[in-house]
Amino acid sequence: MAASGRDLSRAVGASLCPVWRQAQSEARGRLKPEYDAVVIGAGHNGLVAAAYLQRLGMNTVVFERRHVIGGAAVTEEIVPGFKFSRASYLLSLLRPQIYTDLELKKHGLRLYLRNPHSFTPILEERAGGKVPRSLLLGTDMVENQKQIAQFSQKDAQAFPRYEKFMSRLVLAIEPLLDAAPVDVVAFRRGSLLQRLKALSTLRPLLKAGYILGAQLPQYYQVLTAPITKVLDQWFESEPLKATLATDAVIGAMTSPYTPGSGYVLLHHVMGSLEGMQGAWGYVQGGMGALSDAIASSATAHGASIFTDKTVVKVQVNSEGCVQGVVLQDGTEVRSKVVLSNAAPQATFLELVPQEWLPEEFVERISQVDTQSPVTKINVAVDRLPNFLAVPNAPGGQPLPHHQCSIHLNCEDTLLLHQAFEDAMHGQPSQWPMIELCIPSSLDPTLAPPGCHVVSLFTQYTPYMLGGGKVWDEQERNAYADKVFGCIEAYAPGFKGSVVGRDILTPPDLERIFGLPGGFPHTLKMFPTLLSS
Repeated sequence: MAASGRDLSRAVGASLCPVWRQAQSEARGRLKPEYDAVVIGAGHNGLVAAAYLQRLGMNTVVFERRHVIGGAAVTEEIVPGFKFSRASYLLSLLRPQIYTDLELKKHGLRLYLRNPHSFTPILEERAGGKVPRSLLLGTDMVENQKQIAQFSQKDAQAFPRYEKFMSRLVLAIEPLLDAAPVDVVAFRRGSLLQRLKALSTLRPLLKAGYILGAQLPQYYQVLTAPITKVLDQWFESEPLKATLATDAVIGAMTSPYTPGSGYVLLHHVMGSLEGMQGAWGYVQGGMGALSDAIASSATAHGASIFTDKTVVKVQVNSEGCVQGVVLQDGTEVRSKVVLSNAAPQATFLELVPQEWLPEEFVERISQVDTQSPVTKINVAVDRLPNFLAVPNAPGGQPLPHHQCSIHLNCEDTLLLHQAFEDAMHGQPSQWPMIELCIPSSLDPTLAPPGCHVVSLFTQYTPYMLGGGKVWDEQERNAYADKVFGCIEAYAPGFKGSVVGRDILTPPDLERIFGLPGGFPHTLKMFPTLLSS
C-alpha cells in the first residue's frame, strides 16, 4: 500500500475531537464579524501567539486553511491504524517559558525523552563473521567514550572537551532567543532618548560576549566556518565527525563544507526539554498532540479557532492601516491587529496589498532563498528494523538504539558532501543522507501491536529536478525505492516489512503545509505582526 501526498485520509486529530475543538463548539461555534486580533494560520507559532493574546484579554480568532490545526506539527492517520507525525517529528526548540506560561502539561502534553539519542550503524565487510561496528551516543559520557574509542582513542579523550566547549556557546547564545533584538535603527537614526532606550537591547549581547570571553574567536568560527573545519580541529575519526555533521546540514541545502554550516549545528544543540539541555524527544500521540495542547490553552481562555477557513487578503484602509481580513468565501472579518503565521512570501507577496509595501522590501522578500533538500517519507511497518550492527531481541521488543535518531549513509563527511553535490546538479542523491526515527519504539499508541511507524527525513532532493523531469508519482516512488534500498543494506528485511508509505517531496511539503520551497526551517519562524 502506498500513499502519496495526493492520497490522504483526514487527520487523526480531527477524528478524535481534541479538547480545543470541544471547547470551541460548546462555547462559540459562530464566526463573529469583528475581533481584537486575527491570526492567519494555526501552525504551532500562530497558536502560541493566539494563546498569549487571549490571555492578555484580546478577543482572538485563528483561521486555518487545512482541516487540521498545527501547520507542520500534525498527527495524521495516513495508513489505517498508523498515526504519523507527518512533517515535523521531534520536539526540542519549544521555549521553556512557553511550556510553563501556557500550562501545556495541564492541557495534555506528554513527552518521551530519548536516551541514547543517536545511532550510526557502519556499513563494512563482516570479515570473519564479525558484527559491523556502530556508534551509539547518549547522556552517559563514559559510555560515549567507549563507543567513540572503537574508532579513535584520541577522539574518545577529546569528546568531553568538545561537549564542554559547545555547552559554553549554548549558555551564551541561548538566552538571546528570548531577548528583543538590538534596535539598530534607533542607534543609527533615533533621537538621543531613543538611543538611550535602545542601549538596553545590547545588554544580553554584551553578556553573551562576556561568557565567551577570550575564546570568542574560536566561537565565531563555529558560527561562520564550514562544520568540517570545526570538527577537524577536534576529531580524526570520520564516523564521529559525520554523525555530528548531520546536525549541521539537516534540513538545509548545504554541505558540511559550506561556510556557516556550523551555525545550523548550534541551532540543533541549543534546544532543551524538561530542563535537559540539548534533549530532543517524541510527543505522545505525535506532534499533533503538541498543537492540540497549545490550542487547548488558547481556547480555555476564550480564543476561537476555525479550520477549513482560508484567508485570501489582508484588508488595508485608505490611510494604510490594517482593518481585517477576507476569507475565501468572501466573508470579511474586521480587526485592527492581524498576525500572519503564513510564510513571509505568502504574507507579503500574496495577502497584503502590494501598493502599501516598499518596493525594496518586496524585492528582498521575493529573493529569500528557501530551497529545501528534504523529502520526508512516513512508513508503516509490521516489525522493527533489524540492523546488522545491533540485531533485534528474540521477542522483537525495542532496544535502546531503536529510540534514537538513526543516521544512515553517514559514515563519512565526504559522503554527505557527495549527496549534496548530486542535488546541486538537479538529481536526488545517489546515497541520500537518512535520519530514521521510530517514535512508536517509545509511544505504543501510534501503531497496532507489534507494528511501528518510521519517519525518514532524507536529503538531498532538489525542488526542481534536472533534465526536464518533474516530481510525479514515478519519480517519487523511484526515490523512495532508492532510500528503502539503502536501509535494506543496513537492516535486511526492511523492504519486506513495509505496510504503507507516504512520500513528501519539496513541492509536496510546499503545497500541503505552505512551506515555500518545502523548506523545513520555516517551521521555526514566528508570526508576522500587521497592525494599524
